[in-house]
Amino acid sequence: MPLVNAKEMLTKAKEGHYAVGQFNINNLEWTKAVLLTAEELKSPVILGVSEGAGKYMCGYTTIVGMVKGMIDELNITVPVALHLDHGSYEGAKACIAAGFSSIMFDGSHYPIEENFAKTKELVGICEEKGLSIEAEVGAIGGEEDGVVGMGECADPDECKMIADLGVTMLAAGIGNIHGVYPENWAGLSFETLDAIQQKTGKMPLVLHGGTGIPDDMIKKAISLGVSKINVNTECQLVFAQATREYIEAGKDKQGKGFDPRKLLLPGTEAIKAKVKEKMEIFGSVGKA
Repeated sequence: MPLVNAKEMLTKAKEGHYAVGQFNINNLEWTKAVLLTAEELKSPVILGVSEGAGKYMCGYTTIVGMVKGMIDELNITVPVALHLDHGSYEGAKACIAAGFSSIMFDGSHYPIEENFAKTKELVGICEEKGLSIEAEVGAIGGEEDGVVGMGECADPDECKMIADLGVTMLAAGIGNIHGVYPENWAGLSFETLDAIQQKTGKMPLVLHGGTGIPDDMIKKAISLGVSKINVNTECQLVFAQATREYIEAGKDKQGKGFDPRKLLLPGTEAIKAKVKEKMEIFGSVGKA
């Protein structure tokens, strides 16, 4: 099945009151784990690629080739979108040229006027090429490829201004952060989310920083219009934990346990389990 843009899957999610997971990929094992789990659960899925991960995996054309090849070789039949996560203006254009089916332009650190202008230009390009585009208003807290934000709440009027440009989906800061949440985290601002939902109507909303948000908050956010939830750190943590346990148990010194296909298998299986858990919470199982 060819890559698809995220519009149809997110429109269905918004109407059906569930969310599609964006799971960031970092290498072959990550990609394979997410795709196989999505196929097993018959769930649509979005593969997220940060600019840092793009450099690590030898560039965007390499990633497009790997993902397309894997979809064919693994006989993946569920809808798969390949999405740039927190893209710069230049990064967004590079991913469009490389063959991504969806991009995010994160102009939240610009003055709203500049965010508006750059987003408008990219919306026009994506419409012409049949791609989906995500924009952001109000910085998401935490660290993402060296960019640190404090978890701001977006202005609902600014959200409407950007949504009206014709973006496919909108990421709006509602107190969420990337990475592990600190003990003194105040929680999501559902008041802000509700106000944004009322201003943006049918626009699918995106929740970044899905790692560590309690399940009840996730479900409430979905009820208030969130149709896409991003998960990255949680998969990294379980991958690291499973790999550590394998090595600490000395399994890498048994037979050919040092073979990377064996060494990385526990971590890969841990990612599968985490993706399955998230898809069940998000309600996307069986929605492909």
